[in-house]
Amino acid sequence: MGRRSFDHWFGEKGRNGFIHRSWMKAQGFTDEVFDGRPVIGICNTWSELTPCNAHLRRLAESVKRGVWQAGGFPLEFPVMSLGETLLRPTAMLFRNLLSMDVEESLRGNPIDGVVLLTGCDKTTPGSIMGAASVDLPTVVVTGGPMLNGKFRGCDIGSGTAVWRFTQDRNAGRMTEEDFAAAESGMSRSNGHCMTMGTASTMACMAEALGLQLTGSAAIPAVDSRRYSIAQQAGQRIVKMVEEDLKPSDILTRDAFANAVRANAAIGGSTNAVIHLLAIAGRVGVELTLDDMDEWARGVPWLVDLQPSGKYLMEDFYYAGGLPAVMKEILPLLKADAITVTGKTMGENVAQAQRTDWSGQEGAPPVAVIRPVGDPLGSGAGTAVLKGNLAPDGAVIKQSAASERFMQHRGKALVFSSIEEYDKAVEDPDLDVDEDTVLVLQNSGPRGYPGMPEVGNMTIPRKLAEIGVDDMVRISDARMSGTAYGTVVLHVTPEAAVGGPLALVRTGDWIELDVAARRLHLDVSDEELEKRRADWQPPAPQTDRGWARLYVDHVTQANQGCDLDFLVGRTGSAVGRQSH
Repeated sequence: MGRRSFDHWFGEKGRNGFIHRSWMKAQGFTDEVFDGRPVIGICNTWSELTPCNAHLRRLAESVKRGVWQAGGFPLEFPVMSLGETLLRPTAMLFRNLLSMDVEESLRGNPIDGVVLLTGCDKTTPGSIMGAASVDLPTVVVTGGPMLNGKFRGCDIGSGTAVWRFTQDRNAGRMTEEDFAAAESGMSRSNGHCMTMGTASTMACMAEALGLQLTGSAAIPAVDSRRYSIAQQAGQRIVKMVEEDLKPSDILTRDAFANAVRANAAIGGSTNAVIHLLAIAGRVGVELTLDDMDEWARGVPWLVDLQPSGKYLMEDFYYAGGLPAVMKEILPLLKADAITVTGKTMGENVAQAQRTDWSGQEGAPPVAVIRPVGDPLGSGAGTAVLKGNLAPDGAVIKQSAASERFMQHRGKALVFSSIEEYDKAVEDPDLDVDEDTVLVLQNSGPRGYPGMPEVGNMTIPRKLAEIGVDDMVRISDARMSGTAYGTVVLHVTPEAAVGGPLALVRTGDWIELDVAARRLHLDVSDEELEKRRADWQPPAPQTDRGWARLYVDHVTQANQGCDLDFLVGRTGSAVGRQSH
């Protein structure tokens, strides 16, 4: 048959075939499903500990319907689920572990193609990384965003509202009672964050890369069309197996260029940078921070969504979703890039429409997606900074930063851990003003470990109380895609491996120039060498288990924070017999 599930499992004669078929029949399957039809794995990151993905079991049923309709044999299986809101020390620590779970589950089982059910931030890139390493036909189905949050008659966005309300409470502008009421109104349906946070961004990236059906990234989780398109994905994956259309055919350098430009246009998360680098590494596509900076320059910022704008993902979907954005910037894209639909990106978005809409009768139209001739800004995507403080790069989300800080020189106030900072931030006598540059060390991939989302450090209370709402913050950490502010992230090399960030001292002058892509520590080379001679690496947080393996093998942020031995594609070769 030339099909791995039949040739090596269900079509085998003798003892092994008996074993493979007989135990599957315990679930009530009849002989017909073993006739050589494509076996489609439904890789499910469902978990009640991952609230964003809590509805994926229902979504799986829709995928199964589509697979059965197209003549395939669907088999659902679980993999590790990574809940951004609960998992400690950070879900990013386990993204690569999820990728290994996906990779080995696909390679070791009778699977011909796979549908990846994802949603929460790291479940989408982690699942894609694992599937890309095996290179069987793959379709991504994301779980969709929540409905808009509601508080006191206003829409509020997940994550973004948390950061804003926390600052308001600290400054005395919000009562504890209102803070509690907002908590109850923010997350009011199944789905991932409805801001343009990392989950929404990576759903859009899966679609922009060509791995997800056109128009599916923004459909709200509870909209019936989410289940309809999941059924279509089940139908399509069977055809992809017959066509032998694999991730390696789709995830080309052109596909990554499209994704980077789409991320700039939507005002997407800085976390997309790390995840796209890691996915590219799995398929052997050369991709660097410099490529990403070049591709994003000049791309018009079109999507008016929190945290950079006003609206939310539900509004984005009604306005036309990602296809409308891609059509607006189509002259900047590689329109002939192939996608899971079997068509090119240009063909997929040819009929897309950008729709201004009104939420209330008689209200003026709302332009959630701007026309390319009237953008919110230009060149507002993720910028890559370099200099003696970040020789291998750092990033800043321009659309979420304050214009007044885009060129800034200030004195550093340095903290060696987020715990140290969280304690100091409450001190009314802290020696800090709004021009101070807050510096956080030892929060990178090896230092924390796992590179947590702590880079958007809370404004010190004494400043928040007088109305300061932004400061320049620099770290080797990440920040949530729902966060905002003038926050320089992913400083590489990180402090824990002896990068220049580890040598910064309180009182040093730091210069930030986003337009010039420059991040400079105004300390002489001779002084830095003296400090380096005295520097000692921090003690490891653990010496066992996955964290030990991670710290020993994780690459730096400019290489995607993958494990060094996972980079590349191993393929779908079938292993030796188990009996």
